[in-house]
Amino acid sequence: MQLGYLELKLAWELFQKAPDTLSEPERDRLSEIARKQDSIEHRILASAQAATVIVPETTLKSRIAEIRKRYPTTEEFAQDMERSGLTEATLGEAVERDLRVESILEKVASATPAVSAVDAEIYYRLHPEAFDRPEARHLRHILITFDNEKEKGKATSLLESLRSTLKTAQKFGEAALRHSQCPTAMEGGKLGIVKRQQLYAELEPAAFALGAGEISAVLESPMGLHIVRCDEILPSGMLSFEEARTHIIERLTDKRRREAQRDWIKGLTPGR
Repeated sequence: MQLGYLELKLAWELFQKAPDTLSEPERDRLSEIARKQDSIEHRILASAQAATVIVPETTLKSRIAEIRKRYPTTEEFAQDMERSGLTEATLGEAVERDLRVESILEKVASATPAVSAVDAEIYYRLHPEAFDRPEARHLRHILITFDNEKEKGKATSLLESLRSTLKTAQKFGEAALRHSQCPTAMEGGKLGIVKRQQLYAELEPAAFALGAGEISAVLESPMGLHIVRCDEILPSGMLSFEEARTHIIERLTDKRRREAQRDWIKGLTPGR
């Protein structure tokens, strides 16, 4: 029963697929991981820490509801349960077991010493390369595709007309919604935060030469013709410790918690 549930769970976590849709290599990998996971969970549930863990009914019902939501229909959910050798009752038992394991590991991790500001600053000083921020820009664009020279000429004329009249980010976004043939049109042409080497080579030099609020000349890429607007320039340089501190503390806390859980599990291994 538990192996069936583990394979169902891991298939979604590892491959974002139902188990019966996996390829043979994926299926073999899934079976191997599920067996190892089952062995580890048996040791976790046999530990002293497991004795006091109780899963609230509301938490159990919520997790089962999350599993059901992965399936478009009740029929598909039922079919996958049957293929995995699970019934409503055994699914509940397996999910409760899963939640108990999570609670035990959370209890182990909660004993981890907190990461201090001093710890974070030491990490910051020892890893300066991690906080060297490359130049980046908030960009938008309007794309028009073409199939022949006549269409290219029309597209060029339209984009030339637009670039001379769109004075604000709002106006540019409205024009992108009307004219752009890129999916970003629905977001006002926003390309988001763009760093070097993330654009077509035909677009990058012009895009990174723009000042904030400026619009490029008409540019051609393998996709078609574009005009690009720079909404904001995010300068390069080192993030200050104050800017990076919260992220560092979160990262180190997560690392310490995972290491504490891993070391505790290793200590449960027979013979150790």
